[in-house]
Amino acid sequence: MFIGLDLGTSGVRALLVDDGGMALASADCGLEVSHPHPGWSEQDPADWVAASRSALQALNAKAPAQMARVRGLGLSGQMHGATVLDAKGSVLRPCILWNDTRSHAQAAALDGAADVRALSGNIVFPGFAAPKLMWMAAHEPDIFAQVAKVLLPKDYLSFWLTGRAVSDMSDSAGTSWLDVGDRGWSDRLLDAGNMRRDQMPDVIEGTEVVGPMRADVAQDLGLPNGVLVVAGGGDNAAAACGVGALRDGDGFVSLGTSGVILAARDGFHPDPGSAVHTFCHAVPNRWYQMGVMLAATDSLNWLAKITGTPPAVLTGALTDLRPPANARFLPYLSGERTPHNDSAVRGAFVGLDIASDRAELTQAVIEGVSFGLRDSLEALRGTGADLSSLLAIGGGTGSRYWVELLSTVLGLPLQLPAQGEFGAALGAARLAICGVTGADPARIMAKPDIAETIDPNPNLKSAFDDAYTDFRSSYPALKAML
Repeated sequence: MFIGLDLGTSGVRALLVDDGGMALASADCGLEVSHPHPGWSEQDPADWVAASRSALQALNAKAPAQMARVRGLGLSGQMHGATVLDAKGSVLRPCILWNDTRSHAQAAALDGAADVRALSGNIVFPGFAAPKLMWMAAHEPDIFAQVAKVLLPKDYLSFWLTGRAVSDMSDSAGTSWLDVGDRGWSDRLLDAGNMRRDQMPDVIEGTEVVGPMRADVAQDLGLPNGVLVVAGGGDNAAAACGVGALRDGDGFVSLGTSGVILAARDGFHPDPGSAVHTFCHAVPNRWYQMGVMLAATDSLNWLAKITGTPPAVLTGALTDLRPPANARFLPYLSGERTPHNDSAVRGAFVGLDIASDRAELTQAVIEGVSFGLRDSLEALRGTGADLSSLLAIGGGTGSRYWVELLSTVLGLPLQLPAQGEFGAALGAARLAICGVTGADPARIMAKPDIAETIDPNPNLKSAFDDAYTDFRSSYPALKAML
């Protein structure tokens, strides 16, 4: 038996699988995010440990006989968070999360430093770990002076479980300290961010073993002695393992809180200027690229909140695919990553009319999100990624209308997986299987069964192409107003 433990922003998910990767039981525990100032986003790592303990103990209560046979645990987690420890391994301050934008000035300065983009393969975004430490040096010098180790969120859980400070390549690629092409810490990047190599965890492949679980922790969780903890991966890399996206041509679109289009790559093909993320995959000798928008279903959730109407009710009012709405929504409620790298821009409605009703606003919001994802697709194509279809995952895919709309806007067939586990927790469990047994990832990380494929609507494809052109022209105009 094997466990995948996925640390998300809103909660922890623990998944128990057999050695073939079949899901047997799962348990979840929620998390809260603190926003002490505008643009700030933090969590207490102690809450991660408490939530993980709760989820794993709940899993043990559901399947005690199977949990007694667990051999390995793999990790997945939200990326980019900066968890700082002192020389005794104690947490110095709350973790600054991926969606925190306070370090935008430090990110811009680091992004302009010589060799940084070339070595890291990426623009330096404010959400990355390196500018956060630069912000600490400027604004919290007493804390910065005590930093002995910097750990990413899931790696703090690994530290709790094993006592060893380790990270994997896929998560570390989002720090701006890793040479992403060479798959190792870069002295030049560390120096540019005023950091030292001894402050970094050991970096290994996602399929490698960190070490055995501490005996006291295993006893507390109801697990046998000798369970091996496997490094795992950042959430999107782990999700790619969960859906079998390992090779050129494999990819998925995720309609979650944020929106992602991910393309697996056999080689290293960065294009930092496009604001495409180019990261190491969680399996050896592979990479992946993704375009990221910060508010996907979050945009619909925002509309639901201000209208007092649940998201499913909003989208449920849309049945057959309509021509593009007269109103246009620019989905930059939290700024934007791909392709703009703009933490300051904000969202807008354009073209509202006295006749605009709730259904049209809903339509405009999900069209705006879909156009934003097409921005990411076009940026990925600019790097040479060749995607002929995409797996569609995430909560937004519960709306049939949105899936058909997105297929039409992207001009690609979207495959809907059959019911079952296929996310980051499954990817983490699959990484554990490979790490403990030595199994080939290509064999373990199979693609899910497809329930249905949604093709672009041929009657409306041209109209949505034209609407996308109008959408692209709106960002410069909006930016000029701010």
